[in-house]
Amino acid sequence: MNIQLVPLHYVYLAFIVLIIAVMVRRRDTTIICVAGIMTIGFLATETLSGSVSGIFSSFIYAAKELLSTIFIISIIVAMSRVLIRTGINEVMVKPLTRFIHSPQVAYWGIGFIMMIVSLFFWPSPAVALVGAVLLPVAVRVGLPPIGAAIAMNLFGHGIALSGDYIIQGAPKLTADAAGLPVTSVMTASIPLVIVMGTVSTVTAFWMLRKEMKSGSHVKLSDPISGEAVTVLPPSSDSAPISEEPAVQRQSMPARLQKAFALIIPLLFLVDVILMFLLNLQGGDATALIGGTAVLILIAVSLAAHRHTGPEETTNYLIEGFQFGFKVFGPVIPIAAFFYLGDAAITELFNNPLPAGSHGIVNDLGVALAGLVPLNNTVGAITMTVTGAVTGMDGSGFSGISLVGSIASMFAGSADSAPVLTSLGQIAAIWVGGGTLIPWALIPAAAICGVSPFELARRNLKPVLLGLTVTTIVAIFLI
Repeated sequence: MNIQLVPLHYVYLAFIVLIIAVMVRRRDTTIICVAGIMTIGFLATETLSGSVSGIFSSFIYAAKELLSTIFIISIIVAMSRVLIRTGINEVMVKPLTRFIHSPQVAYWGIGFIMMIVSLFFWPSPAVALVGAVLLPVAVRVGLPPIGAAIAMNLFGHGIALSGDYIIQGAPKLTADAAGLPVTSVMTASIPLVIVMGTVSTVTAFWMLRKEMKSGSHVKLSDPISGEAVTVLPPSSDSAPISEEPAVQRQSMPARLQKAFALIIPLLFLVDVILMFLLNLQGGDATALIGGTAVLILIAVSLAAHRHTGPEETTNYLIEGFQFGFKVFGPVIPIAAFFYLGDAAITELFNNPLPAGSHGIVNDLGVALAGLVPLNNTVGAITMTVTGAVTGMDGSGFSGISLVGSIASMFAGSADSAPVLTSLGQIAAIWVGGGTLIPWALIPAAAICGVSPFELARRNLKPVLLGLTVTTIVAIFLI
């Protein structure tokens, strides 16, 4: 499989290195990404006007790709704010406090619940369901929102999505490309997913616990109410303390509060049942949750505000969308650049790549695979690196077919092919599916009210350590 690399590939790679370097220094990358888009646009169109217009076009492309995520986050936040202001959320989560009574239980509880829900419905709708219900409880018992976001990320977008044992979208793509039965890839991936998940989640928890035990208070901004709060170390019995005046409460009869507190979880439970019965996945599942959240918002607003209910409903929606676009604003320029590594460059710049190209990122992955000798040890390392590179577009799924085909080239025997295929699949999805690429992990970051870049930074060491150990295990399994 020979791929011709052109200047576009090298320029894109150079800007990736530059962006990563800037991120490591914790500086903003917007200007670098815009410069990268302009440079690629100029190379693709050979005109200054095409280069400049490509900036806006790429922003529009990124916004369209992210729009469904922006909407579900905005609507969930709008719904959550009306629940907070009416006190319904306190009544709704009170029973859970009996079980989630410490930061440790909150971290592992949120993680395992997220993993189970994600296995059936994929992580995007699972984030909205789990975050809206369990985040307030977790914060109340002392787990910082960044800890909840890490748990949802690693268990949902990491463990559940990389195995994908129920929906089987990922293993089918890689198995078909490698010419293997789906069951063989899924079977081979089980020990690797277990190792990857165990190492990454335990490492992340150890780092989080060490930070919380240091005695320093973790300051944060509640994602729903907007209040500044301080989460005390787990040794303290105190609940989060508000440093700002409490949000304005809207009075509601206790009986009505209890009724909504019962009905709302039941409605989301019905959503889960419908997803299962109607086989709703991905965008369809997210749409069902979003529509339910809008109906809840309307019902609670009318019940709480009565005559001004219609106007207040609109105000809550405005607050939600303000929050959503504020969170996504800095991400769109970065996502716009990285989308050029996949299908966007063909759509925006009239296919400037050579014939046979699979996109800039995938071409780079194939070129990397062609530079190393064919043996099992080097093959396993190469599959991990190749999978990670193909995941850098933030999709996780766009490059796994390529990973499957490369794995078939490196496989020295029929037994090693499924292991290499599943290893590349795990690397691609863990990197690109929503644990390391900031614009891919926005749902969890937005629901928890934390920076996606900070979340990516916190995930970096656990995920890299997990990939290293998983690669070593794969070498012994081959």
